[in-house]
Amino acid sequence: MIKVLSFLKYLVPFTLLLFFAQYYGTAAISQDHDFFYATWSIYLFLFVSTLLIYLLLLFVNSNFPDFTGFAFLGTTFVKMMAAVVFLIPLIQSEGRETNLDIAAFFIPYFLFLLFETVFSIRLINKR
Repeated sequence: MIKVLSFLKYLVPFTLLLFFAQYYGTAAISQDHDFFYATWSIYLFLFVSTLLIYLLLLFVNSNFPDFTGFAFLGTTFVKMMAAVVFLIPLIQSEGRETNLDIAAFFIPYFLFLLFETVFSIRLINKR
């Protein structure tokens, strides 16, 4: 439980900082472009998936410490597939310029992936 709270101590401010930066950035651009996804829905998806991945990694690390790295790779792959499923309505929409929408999703996606990677490496190196 202490590791989860320690992780949340960093994840919540990280999410809020990125959320408000993107929210105000998209508000400035939204006069020219109507975004497909609301900023809160993107960050809710990324926050929940990052938290679930870390919880699973904590479980694997406590029970099967030799497989924590493999669990990280597997959960990252599942998160990538979930991101594609999340973006299917955008991809299938016709008559839209999707470049800004895809960037609005994947820039925070990769920042959250970097965040997960840093904490996963810390978890693996503590053995």
